[in-house]
Amino acid sequence: MDKFIIGIIRLIPSKARRFFALLTARTAYYVSLKHRLITLHNLTRSFPEKSEAEIRHLARKSFESFFRLAADYFDIPGMTKKNLHRWVKIEGMEHYRNACKEGKGVLMFGGHLGNWEIGNAALAISTKPFIFVYRVFDSPFVEKGITRIRASCGNVSLSKERAMRPMIRLLKKGFSLYLLIDQNVDWREGVFVDFFGRDACTTSGLALLASHTKAPVLPAFTRFLPDGTYLMEIGPKVDIVNTGNRDKDVLTNTQIFTKIIEDYIRRYPDQWFWMHQRWKTKRCQVRQKGTKG
Repeated sequence: MDKFIIGIIRLIPSKARRFFALLTARTAYYVSLKHRLITLHNLTRSFPEKSEAEIRHLARKSFESFFRLAADYFDIPGMTKKNLHRWVKIEGMEHYRNACKEGKGVLMFGGHLGNWEIGNAALAISTKPFIFVYRVFDSPFVEKGITRIRASCGNVSLSKERAMRPMIRLLKKGFSLYLLIDQNVDWREGVFVDFFGRDACTTSGLALLASHTKAPVLPAFTRFLPDGTYLMEIGPKVDIVNTGNRDKDVLTNTQIFTKIIEDYIRRYPDQWFWMHQRWKTKRCQVRQKGTKG
């Protein structure tokens, strides 16, 4: 059934899908009060220097970016090496190729900005498929459809739940992994680092993997360009801090990764997923749980 629906949606021209996505985004902005307020609050706290008009403009653009991602997602099954230029181009490929040559697998990270899915597809088509680590969707139907499209370019979906050992094994076999590390996690799953001037509980998984496997770590972001196409930017290998103090190193490296993401978001704030409750987990929750436990 999901294959049939994907096929039907793919029959709709890309421009028509984007137009419908734009209308849906504008409607959702006004209809979904909860997500609009979350977005406005997050933007206001993150950019106190911006005017109310600027904040509202960024909020609307953020909604549009998310729905555009959904509309363009259905283009992935039609992407090939020959026609890839119609959708996306990649800069920094030399960083990725050099990292692959180290023979330890590759850890790539980014955030929910622009269209990471189409960037991942482009990289897989240009080089070789890799592993995308993600949170499984609540809807089995949506999960099946999204996984099918992701697999159309060869990429493998791996649930982040209890994924540490499988990821270590995959890295040892030379696979590349891509993780999105910009969302809130429970205090048991991460560490608190600075993100836009506020404590944000952030997954420690990437730092732990980097420390344990010594695999090279690269930032990779895919943003929407004014001409309607996308640009995937792969940054140089991140220098990993390794003092021998595991907890301190995890905290330091997670902060480094988070700062890279924040700097990129500051350059393109209209393309990040501001409607997410990024700062939901609080430090006080750790103390409360610790007292009970």
